Amino acid sequence: MRGGERVIERLLNLFPGADLFTHVYDESRMSKVIRETNVTTSWINGLPLSRKLYQYYLPLMPMALEHLDLTGYDLVISSESGPAKGVITSPHALHLCYCHSPMRYLWDHYHQYRREANPLARAAMPFIYHRMRQWDMASSARVDKIAANSFFVRDRVRKCWRREADVIHPPVETSLFTPTEDVGSSYLWVGQMVPYKRPDLAVEAFNQTGLPLLMVGEGGMLKKLKSIAKPNIRFVPRLEFDKLRKAYAQARALVFTAEEDFGIVPVEAMAAGRPVVAYGRGGVLDSIVPGETGLFFERQEPESLIDALERLEDWLTHFDSRKAVQRANLFAPERFDEKILSAVRV
Repeated sequence: MRGGERVIERLLNLFPGADLFTHVYDESRMSKVIRETNVTTSWINGLPLSRKLYQYYLPLMPMALEHLDLTGYDLVISSESGPAKGVITSPHALHLCYCHSPMRYLWDHYHQYRREANPLARAAMPFIYHRMRQWDMASSARVDKIAANSFFVRDRVRKCWRREADVIHPPVETSLFTPTEDVGSSYLWVGQMVPYKRPDLAVEAFNQTGLPLLMVGEGGMLKKLKSIAKPNIRFVPRLEFDKLRKAYAQARALVFTAEEDFGIVPVEAMAAGRPVVAYGRGGVLDSIVPGETGLFFERQEPESLIDALERLEDWLTHFDSRKAVQRANLFAPERFDEKILSAVRV
């Protein structure tokens, strides 16, 4: 249940009785709203180890999508950060693609993903991904309307698919977060411990500053990061939601090191009344107001982050948590609902 699943959940609330189609489904990990939905999987779901190794079946997904029979529907909404938009709909149907991002591993992050792949995958990627790009571009023409989850993604849609998109920011449950007067001295980092999230950048910077940092998240980099982190950095793989809310509200500031398509975590931190120190690229440009709800650093380098932390210490006396909460509320679920309903009206 991450950002993409939360969008699906909100769409199901907007369209009661809608059916859900997906490649792979693990009911035990889904929310009650999704579990109570009629879910149809593609034949990818029946392949060996599909729940754990679904990424390896990417070359088969276009074919699997085209086998899904959607002829009985007059409205189709695809939630796209992979090939979901490639479904075949009936001529009278309206197909809205809600795009979290064109597939990063096919386009602007291709060379990074290839460098980090195992030798077998690295050798196969040029042949497979060349054909996938052709299919991705062709399938973008099947969509009637595109909604991007940020201005950053809108620009990527224009670049990769040569299509225009409206911006509909994803829903963030801002009402679940509450500011507190009991703010501590520790900074907070939240996310998956994977390369593009750049948790290593936070570790390197805080190793140098000695400032206290709580890092919440799991992933393949966790073991290595623990081995190089100094005692001022504490790791917690997972927090129950109530404890996470408390961690947000008590943090001196949230540190956000990734270039994200949107970035729900910074909005949650602002909803809890805390500022954000973020890498100034991607979706955070939509959510954070520099000098009011947070500060940006310019390069994904320890020195740049350290400079931002030093500026933050001087700026914190001017920070007003009420403005952070007000800004976060611009991304409340009701805003998402209004724009989605407007997009599907014909």
